[in-house]
Amino acid sequence: MKDEEDNIIPEDDNLENQDQPQKEEGFEDIHVSTGHHFYENNENPEDTITKVTGMYKDWFLDYASYVILERAVPAIEDGFKPVQRRIMHSMKELDDGRYNKVANIIGHTMQYHPHGDASIGDAMVNIGQKDLLIDCQGNWGNILTGDGAAAPRYIEARISKFGHDVLFSPKVTQWQLSYDGRKNEPIHLPVKFPLLLAQGGEGIAVGLSTKILPHNFNELIDASIKILKGKPFTLFPDFPTAGIADVSNYNDGMRGSRVRVRAKIAPLDKNTLVITQIPFSTDTTKLIDSILKANEKGKIKIKKIEDNTAAEVEIVIHLQPGTSPDKMIDALYAFTDCELSIAPLGCVIENCNKPLFIGVSDILKISTNRTLNILKRELEIQLDELEAKWHFANLEKIFIREEMYIDFKLYSDRDSLYKYMYDRFEPFKSILIREIEDEDLQRLTQIPMIRITRFDSDKADDAIAKLEAEIEQVKYHLDHLIDYAVDYFTNLKDKYGKGRERLTELRNFDNIQATKVVLRNQKFYVNREEGFVGMGLKKDEYVGECSDIDDIIVFLRDGKMMVTKIDDKKFIGKDIIHVAVFDKNDKRTIYNMMYRDGKNGSTFIKRFNVSGVTRDKFYDLTQEKPGSMVSYFSANPNGEAEVVTILLRQVGSVKKLKWDVDFSDIAIKGRASRGNTVTKYPIKKIELKEKGISTLRPRKVWFDDTVQRLNVDGRGELLGEFKPNDRLLIINQSGKVKTIIPELSTHFDEDMIVLEKWNPNKPVSCIYFDGEKERYFVKRFLIENENKEEIFISEHEKSQLEIVSTDWRPVAEVIFAKVKGVQKENQVVDLEQFIAVKGIKALGNQLTTDKIKQINLLDPLPYEEVLDEPETTTNEASEEGNDIQDFNIELDDDGQITLSLE
Repeated sequence: MKDEEDNIIPEDDNLENQDQPQKEEGFEDIHVSTGHHFYENNENPEDTITKVTGMYKDWFLDYASYVILERAVPAIEDGFKPVQRRIMHSMKELDDGRYNKVANIIGHTMQYHPHGDASIGDAMVNIGQKDLLIDCQGNWGNILTGDGAAAPRYIEARISKFGHDVLFSPKVTQWQLSYDGRKNEPIHLPVKFPLLLAQGGEGIAVGLSTKILPHNFNELIDASIKILKGKPFTLFPDFPTAGIADVSNYNDGMRGSRVRVRAKIAPLDKNTLVITQIPFSTDTTKLIDSILKANEKGKIKIKKIEDNTAAEVEIVIHLQPGTSPDKMIDALYAFTDCELSIAPLGCVIENCNKPLFIGVSDILKISTNRTLNILKRELEIQLDELEAKWHFANLEKIFIREEMYIDFKLYSDRDSLYKYMYDRFEPFKSILIREIEDEDLQRLTQIPMIRITRFDSDKADDAIAKLEAEIEQVKYHLDHLIDYAVDYFTNLKDKYGKGRERLTELRNFDNIQATKVVLRNQKFYVNREEGFVGMGLKKDEYVGECSDIDDIIVFLRDGKMMVTKIDDKKFIGKDIIHVAVFDKNDKRTIYNMMYRDGKNGSTFIKRFNVSGVTRDKFYDLTQEKPGSMVSYFSANPNGEAEVVTILLRQVGSVKKLKWDVDFSDIAIKGRASRGNTVTKYPIKKIELKEKGISTLRPRKVWFDDTVQRLNVDGRGELLGEFKPNDRLLIINQSGKVKTIIPELSTHFDEDMIVLEKWNPNKPVSCIYFDGEKERYFVKRFLIENENKEEIFISEHEKSQLEIVSTDWRPVAEVIFAKVKGVQKENQVVDLEQFIAVKGIKALGNQLTTDKIKQINLLDPLPYEEVLDEPETTTNEASEEGNDIQDFNIELDDDGQITLSLE
């Protein structure tokens, strides 16, 4: 405690009148001596007193600037943070072609980097894992699994060949003193490649951050070449973890942009999914943890998960029986790290002194122009060196040929000797490219006599001619600098681009609605009389399954309707007649209803759907008269229209007390429509006579190729109009065929080549190569099992599907290979005539025994398809209901039905 007390500066009355900085809110006026010793009562007049607030301002600004400029943010000139630059410089100093222990490299780097060995080691591992600049040996960790590298004493490294080619050029490098003044280090490395965009960069400084995503090696080179040629270009990220990315909002990597990344998930079988690629910025361990958490919370339901990741990702997810693989894939994207959103932010350090917010296109332009300038500077230095060699070679040739060395003994001092030599060279100055200097003469006087006596004039002329050719070549490159730079980038791509093809698939994503894919892991109940609905009413009537984020729709006997969020227990209103999970986009669920208008009014009939409602708001489906009551109600998921029997009470002279009403005769309108009049007499009872079929028009389904999903919104290619039992035909390049119900959640394989509405009577025709028999076969077949995926070519590993067609009369062209200089004419094959329709497992007929070069599918022969008769009783669900006229159903006094248009 004594030390603390000694550091307290007592109040001094003599300081009150001195100018002091204003006190900042939240800071005390503590005074600190800036000298090494403290003198009470201000005994040392040389000491100055400064408030902590003032020092805080200065020191914090210095600290923030240091972190931004010297630690966290890369420089735009070479794409390196200081620690990365110092690592590569140290590796160059240690480089002898062999591997060095990473611990040794870290220790050498500490001569330049004023921080601990841990930060250097982490930065070096980060560079090594990007597999670009460092040739690694040993366990350097795994970006897929998140495993860390071994200790620095166990792993080794050296600069890669690519690193040698693009990073170093000492003659054009600018140098500065290291932090302790003992060594020189590069201000920036002369990087001749867009390294920052290839590796990406991320850092968090004080009040500033950066996140530049990695891009594809070959695409960066192609874009740099386009910049040099003045052509437009586009850049999108490419991640080392592969996966799928939606870059529609990439916005050149500027602030506010977004990139959505997804894992690659595919069904292994109907009960198993496999993840083969993961999103950028995560690893298999984190991904599996997120899946297990979603399972624990009930968002998804899986049986077990296995991690078989080694050199490649393989995460196997076993599903619960009855779980849809397609819906589970969407649920994994919605509730786990299988889909992530990344926010790029292009921030770099410019001119060593200030941050610059910039897009990736501008980063590439600056990098390309800097590469161009470095190449130019290297050529200029090379030209100077060649001209210097040429200059001295000519001086040497003249010096020996003119035998100037013979008279050296006549001159006793250097000045007289140099004057003699200058005079002797005077006649030859016109053939030289620059003036002769003392340094040139000094080198001439130091030529050994044995070299003079063995001088070969012809060899000297050849050497000079070779130098002249090199000089002309360098001058040509300088005059055609753009072409030279293009060749440089092209050579880089040819030399190092193989194996660096794009890993990440670019695709637009569909928006997954959580309510559509969430696992319905809860049960909800209803107390109809008292009007309660919820998941906690386990003693009451069971309704169905739901999730805790679902909305429910509730209809009351008095004709009111409400949509509300599910809860443990919620009061809606007494006398509930219907409750179900609500889907706001479902326009195919049609509600059939009859209601009494007022206490003694007429009975009306109506059909409607429900969409676009406000949560927790009551909607009246009647005409809002007191005493109105719903007489009959049904909910129909596919627009079914039943037939009901109306029974009237005995009133007056009404003779016909019973008749049938078919709901299919009623137009589908909005929920607020009044409906059609059934009768003005009181109804005793309404009985269901006959369940109906769907009255909706077949649903149009489109396939959007950009997101590889089905939709009913008109995006993409129209596949057709589908009734409830209609199916889609899917054929893959692997020779697999299946039919499915067109559900919007369906995921499609990458090798899908046919997607169309399935006609069970139309055969599939194909030509395939049988790997076992090594022959081409033709077959035509019908789908035999609509609920099973089957393979229709032989299962030999070398078997391959050549062409497939679903036309009625397909035609193929066979192009034969040239054999011994003989070219056989092409053959046109009518597949319908070539082979009859057989079973899907049939081998088919052999196409030919000749060697085939290529098979093309031609335009089919004409065929008139016999279409089914269109149905006449169809209604289209309409919110407004203006497309079909309304009518009244009335009974006269004799009980006869009268129809009249409204």
